Amino acid sequence: MVGVIGQRDDPVVNSRAATRWFLATALTVVSAASSAAWNNPYPAADATQNILYSAFRERPKHLDPARAYSSNEYEFIAQIYEPPFQYHYLQRPYTLVPLTADAVPEPVYLDRQGNRLPRQTPPERIAFSVYEIRIRPGIHYQPHPAFARNARSEYLYHALTERDLARAYAVADFPQTGTRELTAADYVYQIKRLAHPKLHSPILSVMNDYIVGLRDYTKMLKQAYDVLAQGRDEDVYLDLAKYPLAGVEEVDRYTYRVKIHGKYPQFLYWMAMPFFAPLPPEADRFFSQPGMTARNLTLDWYPVGTGAYMLAENNPNRRMVLERNPNYHAELYPDAGEAEDAPKGLFADAGKPLPFIDKVVFSLEKESIPYWNKFLQGYYDRSGVLAESFDQAIRFTGSGDTDVSDAMKEKGIRLLASVAASTYYMGFNMLDPVVGGNSERARKLRQAVSIAVDYEEQISIFRNGRGIAAQGPLPPGIFGYEAGCAGINPYVYDCVDGQPRRKPIETAQKLLAEAGYPGGQDTVSGKPLLLYFDTPAVGPEEKARLDWLRKQLAKLNVQLVVRATDYNTFQKKMRIGEAQLFEWGWNADYPDPENFLFLFYGPNKRVGHDGENTANYDNPEFNRLFERMKNMENTPERLRLIRQMLALARHDAPWLWGVHPKQFLLEHAWVANAKPNHMANNTLKYLRLDPARRAQAREAWNRPVVWPLAAVLGLLVAGAVPAFLMWRRRERGDRV
Repeated sequence: MVGVIGQRDDPVVNSRAATRWFLATALTVVSAASSAAWNNPYPAADATQNILYSAFRERPKHLDPARAYSSNEYEFIAQIYEPPFQYHYLQRPYTLVPLTADAVPEPVYLDRQGNRLPRQTPPERIAFSVYEIRIRPGIHYQPHPAFARNARSEYLYHALTERDLARAYAVADFPQTGTRELTAADYVYQIKRLAHPKLHSPILSVMNDYIVGLRDYTKMLKQAYDVLAQGRDEDVYLDLAKYPLAGVEEVDRYTYRVKIHGKYPQFLYWMAMPFFAPLPPEADRFFSQPGMTARNLTLDWYPVGTGAYMLAENNPNRRMVLERNPNYHAELYPDAGEAEDAPKGLFADAGKPLPFIDKVVFSLEKESIPYWNKFLQGYYDRSGVLAESFDQAIRFTGSGDTDVSDAMKEKGIRLLASVAASTYYMGFNMLDPVVGGNSERARKLRQAVSIAVDYEEQISIFRNGRGIAAQGPLPPGIFGYEAGCAGINPYVYDCVDGQPRRKPIETAQKLLAEAGYPGGQDTVSGKPLLLYFDTPAVGPEEKARLDWLRKQLAKLNVQLVVRATDYNTFQKKMRIGEAQLFEWGWNADYPDPENFLFLFYGPNKRVGHDGENTANYDNPEFNRLFERMKNMENTPERLRLIRQMLALARHDAPWLWGVHPKQFLLEHAWVANAKPNHMANNTLKYLRLDPARRAQAREAWNRPVVWPLAAVLGLLVAGAVPAFLMWRRRERGDRV
């Protein structure tokens, strides 16, 4: 026994045993560390699942299709709700195609007496246009408790009591779900909802001008709601089926008609928006029960649709989750598009059923840096290009084009660059006594300034190359836009080697002299020419851009005075016509040239009409051409009229045509089928993932660096073993 004890207390033996123990512990820790990434924000079981990961910065305010109108709202509801039409995913210019409808209908034109008119009838003779939409049978809604019924076919959750709602805080708290087939009546119901007094639909005022009877219908619903509510503000169900709308009718189970005033071809574009998606009355009834709003059980929180995805989780302080709709109808990936789509592999899935992705997880990211870092780590599949990471992500080629940096290429990251259906411009107030009016003096002044303000330089300095200098109001992808020399503004640009080149500053100086301001001096007054730029941009971050703008005018020896005010004051100055020069922008509601050219239509002036013609431009010939063009289909004749209108606007120069912004999107190599589409919002269903490839990349990019840990453990071993042995000797000596 003594011998055994002596062996246990031997210093050499103890040293070796202790060392082995510490090393084994270190190896265990290191091995565990290297087996998985410590920074993975998702469950390990989801590593190879068919899940797309994205982010959002602020919760959508509205998910009700009658109310939603912002891009962060459409990002969700466009995947859930299905209007009758959609934009072709691949074709350009943007083209409407059926979604739930069996075809995009041709309108029937009627006179005041209701007699049918030939299609070639002049617009001024057309009193009404009638659209008849037929819905494809066999389309079903997502599973939802609003449709749940018992054995007697009674709705389970349409007469909930306070007790029933005691533990209900989410749709998932109602265990039973059901579905039903989509019908034409659901589309009729949703159009009626645009007039609901509690919804305040943002397009009601526009639709009142077009849908027959909608204005009177709005007044009727307001009266009916007031009687029914009796002072209550929430959870009041107004059964719209009891109130017929003259301009919208159900023809049969799968067919409905919409009657509008006059000829308005752009109405079909409106019908491709979620405003015109179907809403089942059962869902409206379900969410209108007392106590629902207090629990956020509303259509603004839980949408109900027939789309490729359904909202499975709405936790706006953490994440929002879309899951594949198990009842989604047959829809196939397109097999046609542009010529350059084939080399990019965009036809690889042609004819395959949609959607490809099972689940989409949107995580809340309020700060840009964590969002960017997670993208680089492979934890987000796609990302925009942030200003603070632009130089890290993007490089410019020798030809001036953009591409991803070498560091991004090493990760297989791709850049998707596209010109948005938007325009940002500097406007002249055409009512101003100096820069406005139709005199040759004012016109040449505007043309000189248009040449002097170098938007190519502005794009390079302040937009990191994300934009193209505009030649007119129409951006690429819109009918009437022409690239190259065919579409240049000849008053500002020359055509050189098939491309526009800004005229030299000497041309602008000559025009300025011809306008009566040689060298920036007014020949009438003898005083230096001063121009005033009105802006609500008062933050310190705007100083550099405003200084740059002053330097542009200084090239003409013209002083630019910046008049910065708060936004409300700026808006007032615009309404009453006190601004001189200003900046503005426009995003297309729909991809039609009318939606941009109406910005120059005289009766649409901001002053006196509160319209969107912020420059207050009013050319009778332009107005005449616009009235002919606006209601035409896209034909060679319409293109001829558009060219005439653009020529007039370029000559009169009410705008410095400014910039069509570019949008940059980065995506990892495991994402397929991505093509920017600035009109379509329901694009998640086209994307495809390679989750296995993503899992491999995440593992490679996020391996923990464990050698410092091993080194620390080694030092601990080196220090702890002698200390342990010394303690053991002391203990042994005391016992002896």
